[in-house]
Amino acid sequence: AGMPPPDPGALPYYPFSNLHGLDIEPTAVLIARVTLWMGQRQMMDRFGAAEAALPLVDLSGIQAADALETLWPATDCIIGNPPFLGASHVRAARGDAYVKRLQATFKVGVKDYCVYWFRKAQDHLHDGQRAGLVGTNSISQNLGRSASLDYIVGSGGVITDAVSTQKWPGDAKVHVSLVNWIKKPSEPPAAAVLDGKIVSGITAELRTPDRSTGTAHRLPANIGKAFEGPSPKAGGFLIEAEEAGRLLARPDASYADVVRPYLGSADVARDVRQAASRWAIDFGVMPLEAAMKYPGTLDIVRERVKPEREGKKEPYAGNWWQFNRPRPDLRLALAKLDRYIVMGRHGKRLLFVWAELWTLASDATKVFAFDDDYAMGVLSSTIHDAWAKTRSSTIKGDPRYTNTSVFETFPWPFPVTNDQRESVAEASRRVIARRQEICAENSFGLTALYNAVDDGAYTDLKALHHELDEAVATAYGWPKAVAHDSDEIVQRLLELNREIAAGSRKYDPFGTQVAAAAEMLLPDWALD
Repeated sequence: AGMPPPDPGALPYYPFSNLHGLDIEPTAVLIARVTLWMGQRQMMDRFGAAEAALPLVDLSGIQAADALETLWPATDCIIGNPPFLGASHVRAARGDAYVKRLQATFKVGVKDYCVYWFRKAQDHLHDGQRAGLVGTNSISQNLGRSASLDYIVGSGGVITDAVSTQKWPGDAKVHVSLVNWIKKPSEPPAAAVLDGKIVSGITAELRTPDRSTGTAHRLPANIGKAFEGPSPKAGGFLIEAEEAGRLLARPDASYADVVRPYLGSADVARDVRQAASRWAIDFGVMPLEAAMKYPGTLDIVRERVKPEREGKKEPYAGNWWQFNRPRPDLRLALAKLDRYIVMGRHGKRLLFVWAELWTLASDATKVFAFDDDYAMGVLSSTIHDAWAKTRSSTIKGDPRYTNTSVFETFPWPFPVTNDQRESVAEASRRVIARRQEICAENSFGLTALYNAVDDGAYTDLKALHHELDEAVATAYGWPKAVAHDSDEIVQRLLELNREIAAGSRKYDPFGTQVAAAAEMLLPDWALD
């Protein structure tokens, strides 16, 4: 305030008409033009006129168009805030034909919508030019990263300034990343800034090079052990406890075969016993003639589900009595077990619990085909937790566990002695027994329990977790201290993963590795 305006001749200048823009909404384009004209008038008042205010500068370069299906104008730099739309919602929002065009144009499969802007911006830039975009934080995670920031860095882009993740200040309930980069700079930038701090460099993971988790390979021996829970895709399959009780009491069939407790992620996190709060009618992969042996449940599904399915083109529509995705591979993997492991698909913490075979895990959970305490111990350890948090994508900042990027890349301890295995198993049993005691005594679930542990309560449980972590570290042949250093854990696991993938280390932790398992690996672009 009080300072004289600078000399306009000393300022960088380019004609106002050099501004270009694209937005799919015509109204947004009109608002942008008016806003720029108003801003030009304000700058004239503050700094003096660099060009005439009237007649209004032609801003037809700001136009209504779909940026992914329009040729971009020649520019010196690109800035933007692409639309936020998750990969699973793109088809519903844009239609099959649009998705096919995206796949044909970008050849990376169906990704979060904003990902395509990063690729197109990189392709549009000339060497030495800059871009800065806002995207959902999926751009730095797993499959989203492979199609966006990995592509930028792999084709000569250098990230100079970024915010790794922050809450979007608007109405959309997402976490976003802000990324600025130069395409093939003539000389390395003097410095990089990550989350407001000067750093030595920024990787495609939006980390410093010393904290990069690198590229992990999927391990064939891990295939067929982790699954997503069956997905009904119709509310008519879910019933209240009272109705389930009446069906189970009917004498005309063994309804326990098809009426099952239905365990959700909220049950895992909040129920005192981690028990199911809902029930489901589940015919699995039965043909209709087998389902007809349970008339009470089939009548319900015929009334509540079949009308919803009729006329739809989805593959499951014809099998109206079955879930959308009944997961036959999961059912086969669990068939010979006494129990299995379940965790919520996403949340602040990775919480692993036991479920009996009668219980049906929902599609909001991940299911692990193990019934031994050793496996529960490894999954519940900080070693697996550290790996999962670096390999997972996120939803609103919470990890979202994905089988392909987390479990199938996670190198289990191998070989393991019987003593090491039993040490992990015993530590696992003690952790679960103690946490169940605390939950029962206080009538709360695991989320409330571990919130209290974070606040300093139940130090005996925390000590039991430390014993488990150290037992797992010992099974890997590592010093116990490694169990308490997440960065060291990730780097050691990454090196193990690389050695296994290269064939320089034997790896068969479950005694089930066969050559055919490799055929089950799908290319990353085909995975959602």
